[in-house]
Amino acid sequence: QVQLVESGGGLVQAGDSLRLSCSASGGTFSYYAVGWFRQAPGKEREFVAAINPSGSTTVYGDSVKGRFTISRENAKNTVYLQMNSLKPEDTAVYSCAAYQTFATTFRPSLRIDAYSYWGQGTQVTVSS
Repeated sequence: QVQLVESGGGLVQAGDSLRLSCSASGGTFSYYAVGWFRQAPGKEREFVAAINPSGSTTVYGDSVKGRFTISRENAKNTVYLQMNSLKPEDTAVYSCAAYQTFATTFRPSLRIDAYSYWGQGTQVTVSS
C-alpha cells in the first residue's frame, strides 16, 4: 500500500509558475500510475494530469493542456506537476492519487474512481 504526500503549493500571481511534488512511500512506485486532481470551493473534483508507471505516456485535462507538465522520477519515488502561466481559475486544492498496475506502458486513467490511494492535498492560490 502506497502513501502519498504533496508539497509545493502556495500563493502566486497570475502568470507565475509553481511546481508541485508528490512523494510516495510504502510500495513499489514503478508499478503505480499517478494522477493529479484539483478541487475548488463549491466545485467537483477535476482531473488535471496523469502519468503511467514507466513515464512514457501522459494525459492532461483540457483546461491545463499546454500549461502544465507532469513527470516522474521513479528512483526518487516522486511525481511532479510543473504549472506555468497560472490563472486565477487554477486556484484549488491539488491532490495526487495513485493506482497499481502492471501495464506500465499503457495510457493512465482519467477516472477518479480508478485511483485507490490519495494524498492530503496542497493549496494553490493564484491572485489576479
